[in-house]
Amino acid sequence: MSAIIQVFKDADLRRKILFTLGLIILYRIGAQIPAPGVDYTQISGRLEELSEDQGSVYSLINLFSGGALLQLSVFAIGIMPYITSAIIVQLLTVVIPKFEQLKKEGQSGQAKMTQYTRYLTVALALLQSSGIVALADRQQLLGPGVEVLDPDRTIWDLIMLTLVLTSGAVLIMWLGELITEKGVGNGMSLLIFAGIATRLPTDGVQILNNSGGLVFGIILVAVIALVVGVVFVEQGQRRIPVQYAKRMVGRRQYGGSSTYLPLKVNQAGVIPVIFASSLIYMPVLITEIVNSGRTTPPDNWWQNNVIAYLQTPSSWVYILIYFVLVIFFSYFYVSVQYDPRDQADNMKKYGGFIPGIRPGTPTAQYLAYVMNRLLFVGSIYLALIAVLPNIALDFGIGSQGAGGGLAAFGGTAILILVSVSLTTVKQIESQLLQSNYEGLLK
Repeated sequence: MSAIIQVFKDADLRRKILFTLGLIILYRIGAQIPAPGVDYTQISGRLEELSEDQGSVYSLINLFSGGALLQLSVFAIGIMPYITSAIIVQLLTVVIPKFEQLKKEGQSGQAKMTQYTRYLTVALALLQSSGIVALADRQQLLGPGVEVLDPDRTIWDLIMLTLVLTSGAVLIMWLGELITEKGVGNGMSLLIFAGIATRLPTDGVQILNNSGGLVFGIILVAVIALVVGVVFVEQGQRRIPVQYAKRMVGRRQYGGSSTYLPLKVNQAGVIPVIFASSLIYMPVLITEIVNSGRTTPPDNWWQNNVIAYLQTPSSWVYILIYFVLVIFFSYFYVSVQYDPRDQADNMKKYGGFIPGIRPGTPTAQYLAYVMNRLLFVGSIYLALIAVLPNIALDFGIGSQGAGGGLAAFGGTAILILVSVSLTTVKQIESQLLQSNYEGLLK
């Protein structure tokens, strides 16, 4: 408690924490405000029957939005458009030379890339809002024949609802950027953290009521073990020793120090899981929008095989595809973000070298070799974490009537909660150390 007291003794840090908490509370209030033209009573009754299990094609987005998506609240779209836009812009740095040049320009280039990310966020939010409103209009969002909108709606009412949902996504983007600039930092991740954390009590009660105390106790023990494992891997790193040679600049001597290059086991973070989840539910979402106006779905190979498997998260075909996609995106994302050649060139420029390894190309090959070995372990770890809820569903844990509500206790949710918590604590501690305090972690 003494460390926490020291946090609030620092006036600047106290202001940042209170500012962050205020915006998070504002975000959660907006997630409970129904959008115009939505029958909230009908939605509440339907959600109690539906039980919001893992089988929903929108389970990931609904989890990140704290349950706001299926309630069609003002913040129903959540933070996903901004996250997707940020990832796309980062990946474009490899494909488009202009983006690569902006990345190397420092703060001015980063500001320009942030501007492009905002534009793309608006476009993706508008696209996603249109799809959700179309499903709601055709009575397909919460199940066939479930009316969640005003029966006397017009086309202008649907346009207004789409604009409100899009504006809500843009407002969330602004709140996240405010937390990053004027709060404790890591704003987008903290909003996701808040959305998932608010689901924990509800999903816990749901599991307890549907499955009993024994299953609930087993899940709690498994979650604690999962948290320990996630912390262990997330903090794990391979430290490669680096020696800097002495060099003279004018009459002063520089270098001659020994340090290390830290390579994390999970270099990609949770990005591959988000990529894989988005890709695997996209065909189902598009097919539902196309078929929502038909009385009977078409009988073809795509509908009977691909969509049938992708709509069943507990099937082993779905689990295998999801597992492979997470591994693929782990390698893909790290290959885009981390270039061993650039690292080797920077070390060589400042007179650094790895003992026993020649500078230049041999150093780059060695770093790539070590990174691939770490990435193999990290990708398998991420894939196992991601498919844990699906495996639980296959064994009857977390399905409707048998413990529904496993979403917030799944591997992806725990991974995000732990990662964001560790990052936030480190950021607060770094600011404490700047004020000459002991820090939050002793």
